[in-house]
Amino acid sequence: QVQVVESGGGLVQPGGSLRLSCTASGIIFSAHTMGWYRQAPGKQRELVAVITSGSMTNYAYFVKGRFTISRNNANNTAYLQMNSLKPEDTAVYYCRLSRPGVSRDYWGQGTQVTVSS
Repeated sequence: QVQVVESGGGLVQPGGSLRLSCTASGIIFSAHTMGWYRQAPGKQRELVAVITSGSMTNYAYFVKGRFTISRNNANNTAYLQMNSLKPEDTAVYYCRLSRPGVSRDYWGQGTQVTVSS
């Protein structure tokens, strides 16, 4: 049984930082691409950042230079370091595991990030 659990969300002031974690079990973590997505109220879910099994990264334009995605295959965890947070970063952040050529993917339950003074 595959489980994907995000953590690390919370309330932070504009300009502050948070680090999100995504831990997976029941799966060959190192073989999967890890993606962070977010969904704000009334908006569609959007890709924030992705890291492949070979640790290649890609970022949405609106987080480039502020967010950093990383992974630690030894503890089956991916991270999203978020700096210089803005109110428009407020959303539920989700983690997704996927593999090229495989239709089945796995999502976590999400963690709320609120940026407000």
